[in-house]
Amino acid sequence: MAIPGTLSLVLPAHNEVLNLEAVVRRALEVLPELTENFEIIVVDDGSRDGTAELADRLAAESPRVRVVHHPVNRGYGAALTSGFQAATGDYIMFMDADQQFDPADLAHLAPFVPQADIVAGYRIERRDPWIRLVYARIFNLCMRLLFGLNVRDIDCAFKIYRADLLKAIEITTAGALINTELLVKARRAGATIVEVGVRHFPRPTGESSGGSPRVILRAMRETIWLWWHMLGYRPPAVPTRGQPIPARLFLVRALALAAIGIGALAATTAWVLRRRG
Repeated sequence: MAIPGTLSLVLPAHNEVLNLEAVVRRALEVLPELTENFEIIVVDDGSRDGTAELADRLAAESPRVRVVHHPVNRGYGAALTSGFQAATGDYIMFMDADQQFDPADLAHLAPFVPQADIVAGYRIERRDPWIRLVYARIFNLCMRLLFGLNVRDIDCAFKIYRADLLKAIEITTAGALINTELLVKARRAGATIVEVGVRHFPRPTGESSGGSPRVILRAMRETIWLWWHMLGYRPPAVPTRGQPIPARLFLVRALALAAIGIGALAATTAWVLRRRG
């Protein structure tokens, strides 16, 4: 089934010189089967391995490809944000440029695009090192508790958004928490989400920085900020296919979670004092 309207595919890339060309060429091969009008936006996030030069060459070879450059590495969220701002399509899709997804799997998401505000892929079998799988389970659990996100694979980098909805969301996180922020704010606005399973492949070359201590610490800081920010958040006035979630429901949940956390801290402190006594 073809995607109605125009599509922008955003590819954030940081030091992906060994993977980017294969991803772009694969996208140029399969996207014409799914939509007549599309563009591919490569966001070079301050790469130092030749990714920038490769992206420029690919853009010179195809009018479908455009490039946005960050002079320095600003983070995954910042790269996506730049891509969203540059996008001109009616729908915006994003995926990583590391060959762990096949652009052809967009065919599985396409039938649901007219029905939902967001079509979110989830990795049927995630092909990452075991430590990243552990991080992912902990992360998804925390996001469900803190923000009420009932999404199977929050950080799966294979999603399609209605462009008007996505561009109406004020993005405040520059790091890996951007998927959470987008989904939380979209749900508060009443956005409907359909989840579709997609394939996931081992990274063929290069190393991901997603599991580095620096990235994890940044995500923790952004989580605290986002939780606090959402207490007074007002969703954008953009039409969605669902009903907006009242702020009071989020506040009640937030207060309940805070009470649980304070109670757990008090109980732990009391236990430690008894042990010392």
